[in-house]
Amino acid sequence: MEPLLAIRDLHTEFRTGTGIVRAVDGVSWDVGPGETVAIVGESGSGKSVTALSVLRLIAAPPGRITSGQIWFDGLDLLQLPPEAMRTVRGGAIGMVFQEPMTSLNPVLTIGRQITETLEQHRDLDRGAAYKRAVELLVMVGIADAARRLKQYPHQLSGGMRQRVMIAIAIANDPVLLIADEPTTALDATVQAQILELLAELRKERRIALVFITHNLPVVAEIADRVTVMYAGEVVEDGPAAEVFAAPLHPYTAALLASAPRDDGTSPVGIPGMVPMLHNRPPGCSFAPRCSRRAPSCEVATPPLNTLRPDRHTRCLRWRELA
Repeated sequence: MEPLLAIRDLHTEFRTGTGIVRAVDGVSWDVGPGETVAIVGESGSGKSVTALSVLRLIAAPPGRITSGQIWFDGLDLLQLPPEAMRTVRGGAIGMVFQEPMTSLNPVLTIGRQITETLEQHRDLDRGAAYKRAVELLVMVGIADAARRLKQYPHQLSGGMRQRVMIAIAIANDPVLLIADEPTTALDATVQAQILELLAELRKERRIALVFITHNLPVVAEIADRVTVMYAGEVVEDGPAAEVFAAPLHPYTAALLASAPRDDGTSPVGIPGMVPMLHNRPPGCSFAPRCSRRAPSCEVATPPLNTLRPDRHTRCLRWRELA
């Protein structure tokens, strides 16, 4: 099956006072129709910048996409004129951002923010857009929808604001939804509700989902495939069950060991920090933090080894891990 979204050798960088930060450094991954792909990694690994690159929302300056290809449903997104890209963004591709209070406009009602996207993408009049907005709030599980449409973001709870963001993202029936850490600031109960909502939307509408997170237990619940990023690179990917059962990169294994466990075993933290991306260490970027490193790891930059078309790892010693 042809992928719905195909990213090939993507490079995105930022010019800063300390040098050029290669936030996304040769990233490639696919999303199939109706598939859920989780992009995981610590803060600073390049997850969100990759998503913003797909939508061409990198602020320039200081950022820019320097090379690569992004194919979506047969369209080369990096070559689309701005007007055509605006049609794709918010139309065929929906986005749920990490923090609703910085994404929602504080001086516009919830209703106006939903109807605005419907008017722009579907050419609906105000009355038809309002009716559709009520339907969307009901769809995402917000009771008393007509009253909520008249309220402002600060009048809603965190969980409700995130549901509003999802309603806006699915308003124009996208075929791909990108959710960037959509449950990070929510308590466990609301997290579970949002994940259940996303799972229902995916099942009912056959929406493909890119789920960006550092929460591995969440990934285990919802993902078909997992792509692990570190220091702007893909270090491992594969079917979710396979990656969890038998990780083939030390960073993936370390992430799994650092996750909370139900059996009472204490999680094990990963020593050190993600390297500064304007001053990467030689060799493998993870080598300074890796308990399995060999002298060759600090010299040679490891390639992304293809074990199967759907299974990759960027580790010189992956056979020993296997």
